[in-house]
Amino acid sequence: MQRESMEFDVLIVGGGPAGLSAAIRLKQLANEQGKELEVCLLEKGSEIGAHILSGAVLETRALDELLPNWRELDAPIKTQVSEDRVEQFTSARGSRRMPASLVPPSLHNDGNFVVSLGDVCRWLGQQAEALGVNVFPGFPAAELILGEQGEVKGVITGDMGRATDGSEKPGFEPGMELLARYTLFAEGARGHLGKLLMQQFGLNAGCDPQHYGLGIKEQWQVAPELHQPGLVLHGFGWPLAEHGASGGWFLYHLEDQQVVVGLIADLNYSNPYLSPFEEFQRLKQHPQISCYLEGGKRTSYGARAIAKGGLNALPRQHFPGGLLLGCDAGTLNVAKIKGSHTAMKSGMLGAEVVFEALEQSEDAPLDLVAYEAAFKSSWLYEELHASRNFAPALHKFGATLGGAFNLLDQRLFKGKLPFTLHDRLPDHAALKTAYECKSISYPKPDGKLSFDRLSSVFLSNTNHEEDQPCHLQLIDRVVPISVNLADYDAPEQRYCPAGVYEIVSDDEGRPRLQINAQNCVHCKTCDIKDPSQNIVWVTPEGGGGPNYPDM
Repeated sequence: MQRESMEFDVLIVGGGPAGLSAAIRLKQLANEQGKELEVCLLEKGSEIGAHILSGAVLETRALDELLPNWRELDAPIKTQVSEDRVEQFTSARGSRRMPASLVPPSLHNDGNFVVSLGDVCRWLGQQAEALGVNVFPGFPAAELILGEQGEVKGVITGDMGRATDGSEKPGFEPGMELLARYTLFAEGARGHLGKLLMQQFGLNAGCDPQHYGLGIKEQWQVAPELHQPGLVLHGFGWPLAEHGASGGWFLYHLEDQQVVVGLIADLNYSNPYLSPFEEFQRLKQHPQISCYLEGGKRTSYGARAIAKGGLNALPRQHFPGGLLLGCDAGTLNVAKIKGSHTAMKSGMLGAEVVFEALEQSEDAPLDLVAYEAAFKSSWLYEELHASRNFAPALHKFGATLGGAFNLLDQRLFKGKLPFTLHDRLPDHAALKTAYECKSISYPKPDGKLSFDRLSSVFLSNTNHEEDQPCHLQLIDRVVPISVNLADYDAPEQRYCPAGVYEIVSDDEGRPRLQINAQNCVHCKTCDIKDPSQNIVWVTPEGGGGPNYPDM
């Protein structure tokens, strides 16, 4: 197939905090030196920010370094944290506020801001374009381009106009070859190409398996008398703990009577009958949550996997021809429940290493091994090293003992204990068979605080061209019935927060798996949690997926 080709100095895949920060920093360095530098940034969403979903409470440390004048540049970062509380939900109605002295210092939010990360990324995109970055939204990076020495030379963007069977429809346009001296991958958690890079170059050899949480979030417009700008609530316990699962919840008050509420369910849960989506609906019925939402209007919904393995699961981030950055590598600081500032710093470090390599002209190294030294001498490494035991302690010892360990580790020892805890069981392998677990019956939604999947997906503005190859691929089409249904009662029906997977009967009454790919919000949970590791998420046509207005 004949493809058009374009060449750049640096190609960046992903328009989130890491990718945008890398692009901005590269152009800053080039402008300071009076050098011409062609930087291209690809984003699979219809626009920058369309696929961005996060809580989010923003620590501005990295932004202060990248754009010290961000306040004068009218950044959408206005609501400073005014009150910060942590609650333990003991039952469907019971709760216990944690004294500040028993909350690890990493969870304190003094000086931080409640933001829409989607809006922040849109603003960062504007700063990047103003510096001369070529920003291409609606272009997913579908394939790697490898050179004669096995190095990454760029990517191929997805074809446009293929039918479900793979044939070319009228108006078909093949993807383009985008070539670069270095390619930086910043696709977010469980990136499609990041996963291939780890396999291609053995980047995660010797690491703990990456661990994930599924974050589900809604935005509400609430009554003025219930709104407290800057209020930040975090919590744990019920409802997940009732079924032996772990994770936590959040509720943040932004400006303009907006409140966001969300649940993060750790994907190492064992009961295949557990549904993170339904657990989220139960959460909102708790009096400490419902008191803010009652009488309000739900305006947005979304879901996204979160890489939370920390330093122990962090792969080697350099390889011949490029770098793996931000949540694509797994730089989130789980002890802070924050990943935006760490992703930004990762992108900035990557940009500085790349620019220095390009300065060497023909002697530029193929493998950017200098990134490792830059990373380990940065505050990013210091942060992740200090929090390396946080998630493994919770996984090993549970919320009570693990929380006590983390309080001592973070407050007394400042994360410098002379040993490291590990969690080497992959999330998908933690799932038990249906025979070993008790079925869970969830209440029907009331349409006021709790809702069904389809009405929720509607609020995510998700859309895909129906007549295109399915981007949720099965390695073996027999497995969903012969293994998943037989042994696990088809958990994909429950772990998916968008109603993508259904078990239906064929014309002869036999069960089959139906994939409603049009509903997919690109959370990546199926790629992570499928017990048989038979589902592979690949990129759909450009612009497909959710279109979050301000998540």
